[in-house]
Amino acid sequence: MPDPRSPLPQVIAKAEPTLVSPEAEAFYAEAISRLVASGLPFLLAGTYAVSAYTGITRETKDLDVFCKAGDAPRILAHFQDLGYTVAIEDERWLGKVFGDGHFFDVIYASPSGATPVTEAWFAHAHQIELFGHTVRIIGPTELVWSKAFIQMRNRFDGADVAHTILRAHEAIDWTRLLAYMEQHWELLLMHLLAFRWIYPTDREVVPAWLLDELLDRLAQLRKLPPPQMKICRGRMLSRVDYAIDVKEWGYADLGGEGAWRDDITENAQDHG
Repeated sequence: MPDPRSPLPQVIAKAEPTLVSPEAEAFYAEAISRLVASGLPFLLAGTYAVSAYTGITRETKDLDVFCKAGDAPRILAHFQDLGYTVAIEDERWLGKVFGDGHFFDVIYASPSGATPVTEAWFAHAHQIELFGHTVRIIGPTELVWSKAFIQMRNRFDGADVAHTILRAHEAIDWTRLLAYMEQHWELLLMHLLAFRWIYPTDREVVPAWLLDELLDRLAQLRKLPPPQMKICRGRMLSRVDYAIDVKEWGYADLGGEGAWRDDITENAQDHG
């Protein structure tokens, strides 16, 4: 773990979000103060990070505190010892701390587990001033990675990805972003193509080598036969919206067996 006293890039926040409930500010200020005093490593993400990097001001109903999975129980237990109510909403990625009718999230991965918070997130964090404290916020590279998988019917973070690329592209480590999304490079390509379509006058902010690399992968993949196992990666984006694929249509979930494509099975038997 990097020394929390070590210097990090200081972000002069382009903007800060506004709170849906203004009276929540005292709760969040106290939460940040107690987190800093605890010495437990954490990062701020969500709307506070988006606002800092893009200048977008919008309402937020909570505070997203990111940490490593091993530190989540420590943070939750710390606040429980202080008299707050805590809940482990989903042990795979999310806990919550409640107080005075408000709450903040303790997040250590994406719902699918595709983006676990690691040491690298802290090594490449930035800093902002918030509620009278200097706190670490998620770096723009990790911000794009964490939001690339949020594509649900009631919440789609593609605009946050596009805005972060537009406004903070010089601070994005594109090589590291590709490494993060190596297994899911097609999803990265989707976001980059969407960015090009949204901002045709700013296409050059995405490195040419990265687009060339991804398009070459796509060209080579198109030469190959389709996978034999029916899988639905949509479950990584939304477990609810793609539930029918697994429950009724025979596609494999994020893990486990799925049905085999009938045409491929028949062809294999014909040539066996």
